[in-house]
Amino acid sequence: MTDIPISLASLMTPSKTVAIDFPGYTGFEVDICYLAREELIKLRKKCIKTKWDKKTHQPLEELDDDKFLVEYTKAVLKGWKGLKYRYLEELLLVDIGELSPDDELPFTQENAELLMKNATAFDTWVTETVGDLENFTGNK
Repeated sequence: MTDIPISLASLMTPSKTVAIDFPGYTGFEVDICYLAREELIKLRKKCIKTKWDKKTHQPLEELDDDKFLVEYTKAVLKGWKGLKYRYLEELLLVDIGELSPDDELPFTQENAELLMKNATAFDTWVTETVGDLENFTGNK
């Protein structure tokens, strides 16, 4: 053992990405990045816009929800595999037409944003998963 005290700051990491199975969908695995509280605060601050309140003549800060969704998705979703078109039919309203139900939707930033914006079950799961530190520590 060393006599030099170890700084907690030197042990902390701002993020960590792990692959987690999406419940109820065999083979659908999502690469999710845990963000430390400080990183989430920075992300939120990037999405604050200031408006002028004409009644009080004071500036008002408000969260730009659309920008936050884009930035949050970019920060926490790093990829996926196994998202079959038939799974999409259960998550949101889609018309897969001539596509094979067992083919997979590739991960792109745009696909991730659209899924987060339109599939409530997916958005809720991602948010809950990111908020549970145990998913990233291996202590489950």
